Amino acid sequence: MDYPPAVQQVLAKAGAAVGDTVAVTARGDRLEGVVMPHHAFSGSDILTLKLGNGYNVGIDLRDISKVDIVAKHAPAAKKAAHVPKTGKLPVLSVLGTGGTIASYVDYRTGAVHPAVTAEELVFSVPELMELADVKARAVYSVYSEDLKPANWQHLATEAAKELNGGAEAVLIPHGTDTLAFTTAALAFMIRDLPGPVILVGAQRSSDRPSSDAAMNLICGARLAAADVGEVVAVMHGETGDTFCLVHRGTKVRKMHASRRDAFRSMNAAPLGTVHFDGRVELSPEVRKRAKGPAVADPRLDPEVALVWFHPGLTPQALSRSLEGAHGAVVAGTGLGHVAHDLIPVIAGATKAGTPVVVTTQTLQGRVGLRVYDTGRDLLRAGAIDGQDMLPEVALVKLMWALGRTKDPAEVARVLGTDVAGEINPRIGLDEFTVSKTAAKLRGYRKFLDDLLGFYNLVHDEHGIVEGALLLEVTDDELHALDGFEAPKYKRVVVTVETAAGASEAWVYTGKA
Repeated sequence: MDYPPAVQQVLAKAGAAVGDTVAVTARGDRLEGVVMPHHAFSGSDILTLKLGNGYNVGIDLRDISKVDIVAKHAPAAKKAAHVPKTGKLPVLSVLGTGGTIASYVDYRTGAVHPAVTAEELVFSVPELMELADVKARAVYSVYSEDLKPANWQHLATEAAKELNGGAEAVLIPHGTDTLAFTTAALAFMIRDLPGPVILVGAQRSSDRPSSDAAMNLICGARLAAADVGEVVAVMHGETGDTFCLVHRGTKVRKMHASRRDAFRSMNAAPLGTVHFDGRVELSPEVRKRAKGPAVADPRLDPEVALVWFHPGLTPQALSRSLEGAHGAVVAGTGLGHVAHDLIPVIAGATKAGTPVVVTTQTLQGRVGLRVYDTGRDLLRAGAIDGQDMLPEVALVKLMWALGRTKDPAEVARVLGTDVAGEINPRIGLDEFTVSKTAAKLRGYRKFLDDLLGFYNLVHDEHGIVEGALLLEVTDDELHALDGFEAPKYKRVVVTVETAAGASEAWVYTGKA
């Protein structure tokens, strides 16, 4: 960071700059040291030197009477770095993109610099070369918040090229802020993966003792030889350095601003664990390597809006958000609800051929547009049920779908079809990251995350002990549930405490 003008003027008068060794006379004392970069927490009138003993000292400009140059800093000539190859280890392609993880410390000044090349990043963590034959290159160097869909498209093409060019895995260091958007985009755009595409990031930069950069890179590299054929994120699994978790690219989300274990699998269990000692444990749910070749189809329509409903959102404001959009994702409350006066706006958009997908702000759990009148009204307005997709995943998937077709019916079909593990047909008890409480309905331990049918429940003196699905119902039949009655069944409205929270459901008791 540049010094404020007052300090720059003093340095310029002496012909000094950051990195030079200077002698500063202040209050009669002579202090010799290296001019350090300005820090965001430094005062606007403070000059910082690194003394010969290694300590930094801040000097108030009002105390400085003289600055003399002792030695000009001559940057060391950089030699071309070539990552060694053994020919015996898995080939791992590292595609650099920028972000906190792509940084290294200049220990002479203490400054943190971006790794200019992917090779620099690899050499900053030499353990990578013990795990794989690494080939590295930079695709781009961008803060993750500045990434655009065009960057995803380019990255998908390059990742597929590496897999088809002999790499057994692709490792992509990436900024954490939008890492989950990129994993989702790559998961939709690359098919038939003969190896994993692994995204890693860092919550803490390399200048901090608590940096997670090296371990996340190493954990990611350990997957190079694993039988994984999908896009994943690998990040710290807890605040210590004992293991990393492997998250499906369409189910991962950053859930904390700064914790090292900020990333969580949402509405799904992690796909695996990479331990500090090198052990790799994978879930049976992991998609295996395909025969290949990898196919990158980067067609996207980025003209998609993401709108978070809130109390007070007016129809006019929603209309402005949808204006010019080719599609929209609305993150509703609870089961996917919005205010009733917004539903005509959504109906008008869908009637005009603009798909509108409804997701939930709760992030955990599934949209349920058939439970309450508001949800049914949204369905009648043409809204697409986002099921258990995260809002940002639905956003990327809608971009991907609209890149292939503008036919609303086909878009709705694609959005309702699982493509890359983004839709979990039944959320399990251990797939709720906030609470591990088992589902209980008066002693009946069965997870009911949606009303998929009617259940016949068998009672004993302890309550309901077992149940059998009586009949499946179609989407059309669900609209007529209010009118359903049968003499031999007794319908009871109950509150079901599930891993995804409390939900109302119809229960039918009696004999089938």
